[in-house]
Amino acid sequence: MADDVKKPPSAPAPKPPENPKSPAALREEKTLESWTRERIFQKSVDKEAPRGDYVFYDGPPFATGLPHFGHVLPTSIKDAIPRYKTMQGYRVRRRWGWDCHGLPVENLIEKELGLKAKKDIVDYGIGRFNEAARAVVRRYEDVWREIIPRLGRWVDMDNDYETMDPTYTESVWWAFKTLHEKGLVYEGFKSMQICPRCETTLANFEVNQGYCDITDISAYVKFELADEPNTYLLAWTTTPWTLPGNVALAVNADIQYVKAELADDQDSVTGKKQTFIFAKARLDKINTVKGDNNGEKGNLTVVSEMKGSDLVGKSYKPVFEDYAGTTSGKNRTDENVQLS
Repeated sequence: MADDVKKPPSAPAPKPPENPKSPAALREEKTLESWTRERIFQKSVDKEAPRGDYVFYDGPPFATGLPHFGHVLPTSIKDAIPRYKTMQGYRVRRRWGWDCHGLPVENLIEKELGLKAKKDIVDYGIGRFNEAARAVVRRYEDVWREIIPRLGRWVDMDNDYETMDPTYTESVWWAFKTLHEKGLVYEGFKSMQICPRCETTLANFEVNQGYCDITDISAYVKFELADEPNTYLLAWTTTPWTLPGNVALAVNADIQYVKAELADDQDSVTGKKQTFIFAKARLDKINTVKGDNNGEKGNLTVVSEMKGSDLVGKSYKPVFEDYAGTTSGKNRTDENVQLS
């Protein structure tokens, strides 16, 4: 009787999972595997080089951060040039390196150790701080070793170097010494961005990391015309610290400007009324600013209008008179209005 019992149909065999990778990705991996197996990169370096060596210095990245677009684009160029020179008959050795200096490493360690200022580093111990920094230099090395070859770049990442290696540091000293002996080193002065917390200069990219949109203070500045006492060109700036170096004011030749008299405000020295020249489109705004900060209107009266082109060439007194009398300011007794 058991033979009459029908067996349930067997379930179909499960399909093997499909490879989630695209055909392009599979081709990439196959090509990379072939290059590695056949040592293609090393063969390109070992082959005859009738035109000699082509020296290629690669600026190294920080291994304390992950690769991003700022690395991907330059590293592609750094790969294309050595390949091209190799095809021209040069031998191009490419050696990977790690940048171990600078604020990125220091800032990382400061955060991990809970240090807030330079004094905290000194109290913690500079030697201990440096050792902690050295320990994290290669934190993301494995990620870099995966990404760089995947981009198709040929570079020797096994015989790498670190900028904190004594031999590397000594080579920099030697290069500077050689430049000095050839008379190519000179002392100069340059305005630099300073980090008030770190008490050190900042690179451009470090400054860019700190950019953000904020509501900041600004100032209205008056420039007295040289030939019209108590008449001032009015300018607005968010960078008043640049005023000592001011050499010109810019006007737009095609827009309307007004000359407005402030009836209830007198110069503290002469006792005379002050007159201001500014863009007509800013009349309402400036009249409000002159009020009592509660949005009330000031007491400006327009006495005339003019085009910006009528102001070109007028001279005004420097904002800081002490600078005008110095040797560097000897030609700056008067500034000029320039066309913009």
